[in-house]
Amino acid sequence: MMERRRMDAALLVLLMGHLATALEVPLDLPQPPTITHQSPKDYIIDPRENIIIHCEAKGKPHPSFSWTRNGTHFDIDQDSNVIMRPHSGTLVVDISREKAEHYEGVYQCTARNKHGTAVSNNIVVRQSRSPLWSKEKIKPIVVQEGVSLVLPCRPPAGLPPPIIFWMDNNFQRLPQSSRVSQSLNGDLYFSNVLREDSRNDYICYARFPHTQTIQQKQPITVKVLNLDAINDTMAAFYNDTDLFSEDPMDERRPTFLIPSGSSSSKMVLRGQVLEMECIAGGLPTPEISWTKVSGDLPAKRTSFLHYQKTLRIVNVSESDAGDYRCTARNRLGSVHHTIRVAVKAAPYWISGPSRNLVLAPGENGVLTCRASGTPKPSITWAMNGIPIENSPNDVSRKVEDDTIIFTDVQIGSSAVYQCNVSNDYGYLLSNAFVNVLSEPPRVLTPANKVYQVIKNHPALIDCASFGSPIPKITWFKDSRSSTLDGEPYIKHDNGTLEIHIAQAEHSGKYTCVARNILGIYENHIYLEVKEPTRILKQPEYKVVQRGKSVVFECKVKHDPSLIPTMTWLKDDGELPDDERLIVDSDSLTINDVTENDAGVYTCIMNTTLDHDSASAELTVVEKPDPPTDLELTDKKKRSVQLTWTPGDEHNSPIKKFLIQYEDSLHNRGHWHNLTEVPGTKTTAHLKLSPYVHYTFRVLALNAMGFSRPSFPSKVYKTEAAAPDENPTGVQGFGTEHDNLVISWKPLSGLQSNGPGLHYRVMWRQKAVDSEWTTVTVANNSKFVVSGTPTFVPYEIKVQAVNDHGAGPDPAIAIGYSGEDFPVAAPENVQAVVLNSTLAEVHWDPVPHRLVRGHLKGYKVTYWRKNNIHKHNPYHTEKLFLVFSGNHSHGMLPGLHPFTLYSVNVRVFNGKGDGPVSSDQHFETPEGVPGAPTSLVVTNSNQDSLTLEWSPPHDHNGRITGYTLKYQPVNNSNELGPVEELALLANETSVTLPNLKYSTRYKFYLNAKTVRGAGPAISQETVTIMDEAVASRQVDIATQGWFIGLMCAIALLILILLIICFIQRNKGGKYPVKEKEDAHTDPEFQPMKEDDCTFVEYSDNEDHKPLKGSRTPSNGTVKREDSDDSLVDYGEGGDGQFNEDGSFIGQYSGKSASRDTAEGHESSEAPSPITAMNSLNSFV
Repeated sequence: MMERRRMDAALLVLLMGHLATALEVPLDLPQPPTITHQSPKDYIIDPRENIIIHCEAKGKPHPSFSWTRNGTHFDIDQDSNVIMRPHSGTLVVDISREKAEHYEGVYQCTARNKHGTAVSNNIVVRQSRSPLWSKEKIKPIVVQEGVSLVLPCRPPAGLPPPIIFWMDNNFQRLPQSSRVSQSLNGDLYFSNVLREDSRNDYICYARFPHTQTIQQKQPITVKVLNLDAINDTMAAFYNDTDLFSEDPMDERRPTFLIPSGSSSSKMVLRGQVLEMECIAGGLPTPEISWTKVSGDLPAKRTSFLHYQKTLRIVNVSESDAGDYRCTARNRLGSVHHTIRVAVKAAPYWISGPSRNLVLAPGENGVLTCRASGTPKPSITWAMNGIPIENSPNDVSRKVEDDTIIFTDVQIGSSAVYQCNVSNDYGYLLSNAFVNVLSEPPRVLTPANKVYQVIKNHPALIDCASFGSPIPKITWFKDSRSSTLDGEPYIKHDNGTLEIHIAQAEHSGKYTCVARNILGIYENHIYLEVKEPTRILKQPEYKVVQRGKSVVFECKVKHDPSLIPTMTWLKDDGELPDDERLIVDSDSLTINDVTENDAGVYTCIMNTTLDHDSASAELTVVEKPDPPTDLELTDKKKRSVQLTWTPGDEHNSPIKKFLIQYEDSLHNRGHWHNLTEVPGTKTTAHLKLSPYVHYTFRVLALNAMGFSRPSFPSKVYKTEAAAPDENPTGVQGFGTEHDNLVISWKPLSGLQSNGPGLHYRVMWRQKAVDSEWTTVTVANNSKFVVSGTPTFVPYEIKVQAVNDHGAGPDPAIAIGYSGEDFPVAAPENVQAVVLNSTLAEVHWDPVPHRLVRGHLKGYKVTYWRKNNIHKHNPYHTEKLFLVFSGNHSHGMLPGLHPFTLYSVNVRVFNGKGDGPVSSDQHFETPEGVPGAPTSLVVTNSNQDSLTLEWSPPHDHNGRITGYTLKYQPVNNSNELGPVEELALLANETSVTLPNLKYSTRYKFYLNAKTVRGAGPAISQETVTIMDEAVASRQVDIATQGWFIGLMCAIALLILILLIICFIQRNKGGKYPVKEKEDAHTDPEFQPMKEDDCTFVEYSDNEDHKPLKGSRTPSNGTVKREDSDDSLVDYGEGGDGQFNEDGSFIGQYSGKSASRDTAEGHESSEAPSPITAMNSLNSFV
């Protein structure tokens, strides 16, 4: 981004209308000293290193330096351990021969030249200290469970104060919570102790940050006992144990462990950090909350630490003074403590320290030293390090409290003035010089400097200048036609020109002119406005499975004159150095993704002026890890509680857990699904079966799939018991006409509930008062009962039994003994004709007892006896229809009209078909006939022709006659008027007179019965030409002129061939003139130069058939360059005919594309060119 340099304005009061601004005086001009660098006021040093006390200053001439120590002159030359760096006031103290503490004290640096004296702050030098912990024997602490406890740390006082933390013997931080936490002074507080708090390695550590050393306190042993254990161990710890013996209480109200009492006070300095804490004891553990009594907490500067026990406010101001209340609360009650906060303030600048003054002779100005503090600070002035009241009198200077007023200054009045502001909490010291100069203007900004700025951003163009009096700055652009003042330009007091929103038209050459009474100076500066960098396609949030690849795209647009740099970050840090991460110009590819790749990826496109960035998160998912720690609890005869610990879900929430079991008693090695539970649960109550040796395992499912199975649980064996259920699928059926097969689905080993499983099979004939017959079956799932009547219903029961008893009373199933063929045929078979193609058959159902089995349905057989029309032969093909179930009628579709049919019906059961009923006959009525079999044209003359046809193949009744329709078709494929002719039934031909010669006609012929007309057959033909016209169309092949022309063409072709061969042997080619001559004569066909082959010119007219030409003897006119059959009609189009002159094909319109390709029929007389083309085709 464009360099922005702003000149600070001095806080001076206007006198006599003159504005004096603080200026950087160029170092080549005379000026008093200015302190540029010094050590901090409170300077803590490391006693192991040399002491360096900084003091740097600038001035013209370069200043000299001196030091005071503890208020008296520090003679550096008299101390061999101290040196001052050349051209600097910085002291270096060598502590190799003297301890560092010897040089502790208060130091002050003085820098002086002939124009004045500047002094540094008082620098208090102290060495850091990290003392050892005092050795002490810490007795074990025995405390009753549930009471409060404080473990003191009391670290040694260090400089600076140490950082406190608690750890164990393994250097692991002790866990802290709302119950256990560390206070601000380092003590460890327990709101209530638990048995697990017992340990012998509570160790307090103090880390001294300046020397990076850590001190350790002796370990503290804590034993937490209940009341009975305390009584049992009282004697053992009586002599050497601290015993905390509060009254035993199960629960108690909160009480504050720190601070004590109901209120306290605290003082804090402005700008520092305010920390207040409230730690309470109680059972259950109290919760802490904070409020400000006299207002609201400053939300942006407030934070809560140590589980709400510490209230922290940063950058404290006077508004933070007041009463703060902390409240400790549990379910038994609450307690409050009020902290009154007072805010004091060390001196602080109201509007910054005093600024240097540069005045021209005769000018006026002021120095101000405006500061505040609590309590109100005092202000003292000094000149060149001497109290101003002890300085030489100057009539141009007047001191008024925090201000010095200068009037009509003159050369020689230059000096450095010190302002000291102090109260009980600190001091401020500032140096500001008054430099009286008379200098013409100069521009300090480099000439021809180029500023670059991004479009729509502010542009700041510097014109830093110096002069005394202060120069006036004027800006111009390009032609310098007018000064730049007003929108969109803003001119600042320090000479900087600002364009609030820079646009492309603001690019160009700018000139700044600085002038005062002593002269004028100008400088040229250039501004370039660039297009912003923008990310057009941002990376998108990705969810990818571990092991896969992922691509983040980041497509960027930037100003072409700027060099872009693409940087990718992961979680705001650098990308890992991993070959799996491939960075391209506009993308980041991560191959073989691992869980460590998850995070936020940011692409940053940087140019020298701006940047743009976009981020996207990568979530790596995977199948969950298998559950662990399977445990069986609440064990009962028929149930058990299974608990487990979920594995890592790998960023994809677990949807459910699948619990499987293995029965090592009946089916070892096979796992079966038992139940599922939601993914939020980690326990399941499992219902079990008796006599099973269970082993359980759990699988977790997330969006990626199932985890691997967990390790199996311990084996859980259930006791045997009588069966809980009987076999299912009990049924009875016969395989022979005299048996009954009883079958069932056997119980599984899991269902057997015990050893010795067998089945008690019982049956009896239904509707007959008989006893149950019982047999016992083992290791089988069916039993055959022989000697049963045919197809008789039976009641059947199957009961499961094992060594521990029988199952419940089984349900009764109904079965039937074996079937036999039906013994009767349907009676009263009748057919009802509905129309010429549909009839309905009716019959009387066969009685159930005669079916002798399960009724499956009826089969209807029908066939055509003969067609009533004499021309159709006898048909014997039989058709079958099956009507499932107990039907008594059915439809016969698809019949032929005017036909005699036969039909019969039979019943069938599971065994097979019964006998056939007697045949019944019916006739279908007449229908419309089919189309005539053929239609041909014969005896075609100029104005008449004969049509012959054959009767329809399917009469479907008695033919009553024919209808003939015909109409002409003109050259544009339009149909003319229709003529209709009625013909008798016995006619098979007709002659049509009075037709137009050489005209295409289309004919339609259909047959009729009493039911109506059938479909038509169509045909087309063309009447022959008039003999007078045909006589004019003689065969040109017999004309003498044509024969002579062909001979001439053949001779020319021979000559051309000879010339072609000669040219090829010589390697030459035809001259251009010869080619042009060959092309000008349309009677010659040009040849290709390289192979002497003929090139065929395309001329649609040349290939058109001659008007009035005679059709070939076979009745066919060939189409040029086409093998298509003639189905298209166009003007004068060709046609194809049978030997008898009848038309073959269907009429259709001719497409425009084919019209273009094939041309139109010519109406011109034959020409020599046409004949030549014919010859070329022949050759």
